[in-house]
Amino acid sequence: MSARPPTVRVAAGQGFWGDWLEAPQRQVTGGAIDYLMMDYLAEVTMSILQKQKSRDASLGYATDFVTQMERILPTVVERGIKVTANAGGVNPRACAAAVADVARKLGLAGKLKLGVVTGDDLLSRLDGLVARGHDLKNLDTGRPLRDVRDRVLSANAYLGAAPVVDALERGAQVVITGRVTDTGLTLGPLMHAFGWPRDAWDLIAAGTVAGHIIECGAQASGGNCLEDWEHIPDLANVGYPIVEAQPNGTFELIKHPRTGGRIDVAGVTEQLVYEMGDPREYITPDGIADFTTIELSQVGKDRVRVSGVRGKPATDKLKVSIAYFYGYKAVGTLVYAWPNALQKAQAADRVLRQRLADLGLKFDAILTEFVGATATHGALALQEIDAEAIPEVQLRMGVRAGDKKPVDRFTRELAPLILNGPPSVTGFAGGRPKPEEIVAYWPALIDRNVVEPKVEIVEA
Repeated sequence: MSARPPTVRVAAGQGFWGDWLEAPQRQVTGGAIDYLMMDYLAEVTMSILQKQKSRDASLGYATDFVTQMERILPTVVERGIKVTANAGGVNPRACAAAVADVARKLGLAGKLKLGVVTGDDLLSRLDGLVARGHDLKNLDTGRPLRDVRDRVLSANAYLGAAPVVDALERGAQVVITGRVTDTGLTLGPLMHAFGWPRDAWDLIAAGTVAGHIIECGAQASGGNCLEDWEHIPDLANVGYPIVEAQPNGTFELIKHPRTGGRIDVAGVTEQLVYEMGDPREYITPDGIADFTTIELSQVGKDRVRVSGVRGKPATDKLKVSIAYFYGYKAVGTLVYAWPNALQKAQAADRVLRQRLADLGLKFDAILTEFVGATATHGALALQEIDAEAIPEVQLRMGVRAGDKKPVDRFTRELAPLILNGPPSVTGFAGGRPKPEEIVAYWPALIDRNVVEPKVEIVEA
């Protein structure tokens, strides 16, 4: 067995599907790293990918990942950088096949092993699981899944770092997964590199915290940062964060030299509380991290040390992300100009609501926002501003219904307001809106022992 490294660097390359396309290339070429972590999946993303796969069996993964790999694979192979990504979505095998094709096209045949992690997709197993007593109750409402079973579009259990570790131990240089947790993409490389046992709960918690800090990319290195944001340098050249970890679980947050952005305690703290529930129990498939034990210290320019993290054993459950068809929605906008822009928009809202009611249309919800006046802070905003002085207001109205007909009629009632409603409409942004399908989220838990991760190795 080769000697364990004294430090390991895991770099964030993507924080979501749609993140900055330049980030992966900059991370693998800007300085020394050992791993590139690329996170693509959000809850609604799985249902989108499932719909793609239902139309074309060769799809169902984040196609941007393949494009990115075509760009960085020569550097990745040359420098021995390993990549972990949940870009596989609901079709990791097809994603791996596409990356293998790219590798061969680049002349890297025989030089690259791909690890493929599956087993998270429960869609085809749902009926059997429910029949065996797994109610998959909604964590927010307590309703059993059978209430919406006929409308389910996707169902994926959150896998942890274990299959990522397995793939790395079997020689994979690029690990492509389905619904592996964001944190598992960083924890897996650390467990593999340092040989951390799967029940070393403090170390597991430390690696989980490391993954949580960099899972959103540059949000931990100056992006979307509230603290003194006006003085964050050179965001156009922002450096994405890198975890520089030690075998004892202590790690430091850094970025490549000569990049913009900022890494400081305030920014790291903001990222730590992102999507936070009970800070004493940040639950993942790998274990539970106690965020109240985290110690942060600024140890240099753009260098924050994280230490003291404590953990607890993993639970016997896994979270399941289920998406189901909920109905239809449409959102339309009109812009009203000064003078009295807010009053005009409010009057248009009343007129449109009255017309919809007169037509006898039934909606599950109608929501109006006055962008430029109250959309962000509601009525509180009017306590701080002079409504008469607002130069323009965008009326943004959305409707939702189980049936498509009332939603479609709403889209036809908005445009007439330009000529038969309050004056001074300056823009019909985007034209007539179109009804869109609504995908709703159903979080649930399932017994860990019924989910079976699988790892395959594919040679490019």
